[in-house]
Amino acid sequence: MIHKFNEKIAISGAFKNEGYHNDPYLRSLITSHEKIPTKIYKSSAQGSKAVANEIASIIKIKELEDKYCVLGLAVGSAPNEVYSELIRLHKKEHLSFKNVIVFGVLEYYPISPEALQSFNRLIREKFLNHIDIPEENINLIDSSIPQDKVYDFCVNFEAKIEKLGGIDMQVLGIGSTGHIGFNEPGSSVNSLTRIVSLDDITRTAAASDFFGKENVPRKAITMGIKTILSAKKIRMLAWGENKAGILAKAIEGNMSEELPASFLQKHEDARVVMDEAAGAELTRIKTPWLIDSVKWNDRLIKKAVVWLCQKVDKPILKLTDRDYNDNGMGDLLTEIGSAYDINIRIFNELQRTITGWPGGKPNADDSNRPERKDPPHKRVLIFSPHPDDDVISMGGTLLRLVDQGHDVHVAYQVSGSLAVSDADVLRYLDFVSDYSETITEDHKMIMEQHQKIRKFLENKKPDQVDLPEVRMVKALIRKGEAKAACRYAGVKDDNVNFLNLPFYETGGVEKKPIGKEDVNIIVDLIRRIKPHQIFAAGDLSDPHGTHRVCLDAIFKAIDVLKKEVWMKDCWVWLYRGAWHEWDIHQIEMAVPISPEELMRKRNAIFKHQSQKDGAMFLGGDSREFWQRAEDRNRGTAKTYDKLGMAEYEAFEAFVRYEFI
Repeated sequence: MIHKFNEKIAISGAFKNEGYHNDPYLRSLITSHEKIPTKIYKSSAQGSKAVANEIASIIKIKELEDKYCVLGLAVGSAPNEVYSELIRLHKKEHLSFKNVIVFGVLEYYPISPEALQSFNRLIREKFLNHIDIPEENINLIDSSIPQDKVYDFCVNFEAKIEKLGGIDMQVLGIGSTGHIGFNEPGSSVNSLTRIVSLDDITRTAAASDFFGKENVPRKAITMGIKTILSAKKIRMLAWGENKAGILAKAIEGNMSEELPASFLQKHEDARVVMDEAAGAELTRIKTPWLIDSVKWNDRLIKKAVVWLCQKVDKPILKLTDRDYNDNGMGDLLTEIGSAYDINIRIFNELQRTITGWPGGKPNADDSNRPERKDPPHKRVLIFSPHPDDDVISMGGTLLRLVDQGHDVHVAYQVSGSLAVSDADVLRYLDFVSDYSETITEDHKMIMEQHQKIRKFLENKKPDQVDLPEVRMVKALIRKGEAKAACRYAGVKDDNVNFLNLPFYETGGVEKKPIGKEDVNIIVDLIRRIKPHQIFAAGDLSDPHGTHRVCLDAIFKAIDVLKKEVWMKDCWVWLYRGAWHEWDIHQIEMAVPISPEELMRKRNAIFKHQSQKDGAMFLGGDSREFWQRAEDRNRGTAKTYDKLGMAEYEAFEAFVRYEFI
C-alpha cells in the first residue's frame, strides 16, 4: 500500500546524508543525544521480528556450543509480537527451545497463577505453551506463596540465575513511570529480586485489566535493577506515542532513581527498540536541525517553524532572521531566503487548513481548501472504534456534516461492552423486569434471566469473565447510547451500523489478533456505502490498543478495495481520540467549533450515560472524556491563535491518509 500516514506521524530520514547509518561518524553525530543505543523501525512488527531473530540466533549458537540459552522475559503488549514471531520460527522453521531456560521478570502479589491478569498465565498463553521448552526450564515468579516465604523465594530465584551464568538476553518493556519490571521510581540501582509496592500511576494504568483500580494488587514481586543489568544483552521494546515522552527522558536524560529505565545507560549491550511513533520526542526526530544540517522538505519546514514560534513565543509573521539563526535554523534561511519569505509561506499553509466546510464548500474555489467541492453532497462514513469515539473526537465535525446536508453514516467497530459497569447492568435489568411485568406474558422468562445475571454479578470475582448474557446486556447499553447520540446529531437510524468485530469479543481485556473476518466486515460496509469520505480514528496512543487494531483493520480493508474505480473518489481523514491530538504541523484540516457547537457536542457525548461519572477506562487522566475533548479542542484553537491565525473557540483536527 502506498500512503503517507507514517511520514506525517514521525519525520525520519531528514538528514541530508540519508546513509548516515552506514557512516560511524555521522551515526555518532545524529544519535549524540542518545545515551542508550536506539533502533527505530517503521512498525512494531518490523522491530519485533528483528528482536525475535536476535533471540533465535543466540539460541542456535548456544545449541551448537551444547549450552543453555537463558532468557529473561517480560510480559505485556510490548513483547507480544516478538513471542508470536518466535512461535512462527518454531513451527515453520523448526527453531527448538529445548536448550532454553526462561525467567519471568515480574508478577503481581498476591495473585493466582490462573487469574486473567496473571503475568505467569499470560506468558504461558502467549508464548510458552506453543513451543517445545521443557517445563523444568520455566522459572516464573510464584505470587501465590505466603508473604513470609517471599524473601527465601527471591534469594533462590537470584541463585538460580547466578548458577546458570546469568541471563543471555533480557527482554523488557517500559512503564508510564519509567519503570522496568516493577522497579518503580525510587528503586536502587543495586536492587535484587524482591517484593515492592506499586506506584499509584502504575495501578491506575492497570485498572482496566482488573475491571477497576480497587481490584489491582498493591504489591508485586520483580527482578531488581541489578538483576536486570547483569544480563549480557538487554532489549527494551516500546511502541506508540504514549511512550514517546518517557522514552526520551530515559534515553537522553540523566540517570536517576526517579527514572529506573535510565539505568540502562550503564549497560554495555542494552538497546531500545521502538517504532517511529514511540521515537517522536527524541531529538533526532523532534528537532533534527539542532544536531546537524538536514534535508529540508515542506513538512519538516512547517514543523520547524511551529517549533520556533513556540520556543520564542512569537506568532509566525513576527519571526525574524535572528530568531532562525539563534535557534539552529540558519541553513533554512540560506536555502530558501529571508524569514519574511518563510513566514508568509508557512502562515498561508496553516491558514489553508482551516475550513468550516469539512465536506467541501459547494460552488467555491477549492484549489487551496482541504476538501473538494464536488460532489456538493457527499456520502460520509465515520468509523468509531467504540460507541462514543465519534462524538468525543469529532462530534463537532459530525454535527457540521449533517447540518450541511451530507449523507452521514456511522459505523461502530466494537461493542464497548467491557467499559460498562455491573451496576449499570443491574439498573437496566430492573427497568426491563419492571416494564415486562406490566405488558408481557414473558415476564417469568425475563425474570429467570434476570436472576441468573444477578446471582452471577453478586458472586463475580475481579478476574472473572462475564457470562455471555452479561456481555449482551452491556453491549445493548452501549448500542442504545450510541443510537441516542446519533439521533441527537441528526444521523438517520438506517445509517447507524454496529459491526461487532470478532477480535474484540473475548470477554476479557486481552483481545484476539485482527483476522480476515474483521477485515471482510469492514470491506463489505465500505463497498455497500461507497463513501466519498471516510473518517477513522488515527490513534497510536490508545493505551488499551483497541483503536490501533481498529485502524489496522480499516487500512487492510482499504488495501483490498483501493483498485475499485469508485475508491478513486474516496478521501480518508484520520481524527484523534481521547488520548492525544495531532501536532499542529501534521494537521491538514482544522474544523472550527463555535461555543454553541461545542455545547451541542457535549450534549451528544452525554448521551453515553454509562461512560460518565467515573467510566471504567479513563486511564491515568481523571478528567471525563467530554472534558478531555473540550480542553483538547480549545487547546488546538489557542495554539493556532498564538501562531497568528484568527481566534476561534475550538478546533477538531484531521490528517489525510493517502492510500493511492
